[in-house]
Amino acid sequence: MSTKPLHAVSPPSPPPGSGSFIQVQSLAKRYASGAPPVFEDVSFEIEHGEFVCIIGHSGCGKSTILNVLAGLEQPSSGHVIMANREVSGPSLDRGVVFQGHALMPWLTVEANIAFAVRSRHPEWSRARVAEHCARFIAMVGLLGAGRKKPAELSGGMKQRVGIARAFAVEPRMLLLDEPFGALDALTRGVIQDELLGICAATRQTVFMITHDVDEAILLSDKILLMSNGPRARIAEVVLNTLPKRRQRDTIHHDPQFYRIRNHLVDFLVRRSRQLQAGEGETTFGAPSFVSPGLIETVPAEAG
Repeated sequence: MSTKPLHAVSPPSPPPGSGSFIQVQSLAKRYASGAPPVFEDVSFEIEHGEFVCIIGHSGCGKSTILNVLAGLEQPSSGHVIMANREVSGPSLDRGVVFQGHALMPWLTVEANIAFAVRSRHPEWSRARVAEHCARFIAMVGLLGAGRKKPAELSGGMKQRVGIARAFAVEPRMLLLDEPFGALDALTRGVIQDELLGICAATRQTVFMITHDVDEAILLSDKILLMSNGPRARIAEVVLNTLPKRRQRDTIHHDPQFYRIRNHLVDFLVRRSRQLQAGEGETTFGAPSFVSPGLIETVPAEAG
């Protein structure tokens, strides 16, 4: 058997001023003078309504890139442009959900969300804030839990509150830093399904860090693969060619799923280390866009 690639192209350069919703341009981060950068020359774009996952080994700078997108950290060089304006600090236009829920333990679920909503809409009445919060509490499946405090909630419920709080300020972009990493598989699956539904309904733009290959395939429109640090870069952009409306319980029946999964695992296990060591056929340049899901398996020609 041999494989025949159907799609492997370099990303086109956008014309000046055309502008994707998010443009990351030549980003680099160095923490100490004279030390090699954690990552360098990181460039990619995100369209409005697109769900993008980033995958790479620990130490390649994924969380730092997310923090730069959030405005929580400054790059050593490079720029992040959002809707034609440079990101220079935190903003309610970008909601962040970390692995830790970061809820205020003395406040109820409703009050935790209301605190964020009042930051966005200080002119709203108490009744309007409460109505708005109730909508997002229901959206993440927590009806009846609005009066509970975090200590009364399971880990999965706390993460749902964090997601509801992020969505409630109606950000233009949602940034997720392994938000489901500490959850059991069943709870993670339920919240993934809810997140898919919310994003489909709101056309939310999402940038998410994950170490879970299956999670990236389920949720994303494209997956950024980072080489190992130091001097990490975006090595490849994997386009997810699976149908948009995906279901966890049926996704594995599509042959594209395994083609994409095998490609991602091979990168993490083998090719990322080859890149770091300067081995293999792949050399750094502009990352290519690839569609491993469209690689068809064909019989080898007789000999």
